[in-house]
Amino acid sequence: MQTAARFGPPLVLMAVIFAFSHQPDLGTGLGGWDLLLRKLAHMAEYGLLWWLWLRALGRPDLAAVVTLAYAATDEFHQSFVEGRHGTPVDVLIDAAGVAIAYAVWRRYSQPRSVA
Repeated sequence: MQTAARFGPPLVLMAVIFAFSHQPDLGTGLGGWDLLLRKLAHMAEYGLLWWLWLRALGRPDLAAVVTLAYAATDEFHQSFVEGRHGTPVDVLIDAAGVAIAYAVWRRYSQPRSVA
């Protein structure tokens, strides 16, 4: 696979995450639902980012390290954006998304035995 086809998608997603993280307020006014939906979106986007890095690097452990390192730097970045704050809890939420994506990948990527 060509380098751009392998590394382009995760880098583009990282740029999109950065752009959203740089917004001062992403609230929708939906109260508790807003919080829940944003945290689920975090899990989904970082699960997808892990999968894209897995596709690019071919190693689930390395993909997880890259993804979670980016999650941590994204939270650090948010601590400098007015109206936002970085929190280790969000990194844990992102890690949960990675863990779910890994579990799904592991479940469906392994050969199945026919009994």
